[in-house]
Amino acid sequence: MKGPAPKKILIVEDEDLLIEMYEDVFERAGFEVFLATTPQEALEQTKRARPDLILLDILLPQESGITFLKLKQDVPELASIPVLAFSNFDDPAMKAQARQYGAEDYLIKTNYTPEELLARVRQYIHTE
Repeated sequence: MKGPAPKKILIVEDEDLLIEMYEDVFERAGFEVFLATTPQEALEQTKRARPDLILLDILLPQESGITFLKLKQDVPELASIPVLAFSNFDDPAMKAQARQYGAEDYLIKTNYTPEELLARVRQYIHTE
């Protein structure tokens, strides 16, 4: 008998080392992992993959993760997908803006080990 399909996570990150580390952690935990490095690529991946959760870096090269949140909010069928903003940019105004545009939470990267991040993600999506 086939078990439930793996939960899907989209990781929006521009640093190669972090991409590899988080991809490895989530794949070992049984997630199907999708990757994007820009807000536009993230929107396309979200439309295509329909992830159960999006882990979103706020500081991206050309545009911020806030751009992605705004784009996602404009697509009704994607609006309910939870987003965890994940950044080293610890700015109250940016946190408020991320929440305003639909982020469930705003986590500071340096405060979480990969395993702690995995545990936090599991709080937002039920995994078997």
